[in-house]
Amino acid sequence: MAEQYSSFSRGGTGWLLQRITAAFLIVVLAFHFFQLHFVNHAADVTFAGTQARMENVGYFLTMVLFLIAGAFHGLNGVYNALVNQGLEGTQKKVVLAVLSLAGIALIAQGIWVAVAMAGWT
Repeated sequence: MAEQYSSFSRGGTGWLLQRITAAFLIVVLAFHFFQLHFVNHAADVTFAGTQARMENVGYFLTMVLFLIAGAFHGLNGVYNALVNQGLEGTQKKVVLAVLSLAGIALIAQGIWVAVAMAGWT
């Protein structure tokens, strides 16, 4: 049997955060689909309705946490997939820096839009 290699050290912080964000994303994604496809049908989703939902602090915080968890989970997964493919040394550091900056920019932009949608600007 082939040896399985993973860049995640079992029990490490990255390993734990990847699993926590996965579980959180499953729950919140289910809520998101239920809210936007069953409670409010896709054809009925409007800008004004989105603003009204975002004015609710609980919904706002849930969506911001959804954004942060999704960004971390996705970018951390890409990084570790590249490490598993043999990325090392300077290239590994550059990729980590680029993905970290991309994640920070994505989260900052998403929070800015969420705050604007909530009418808090």
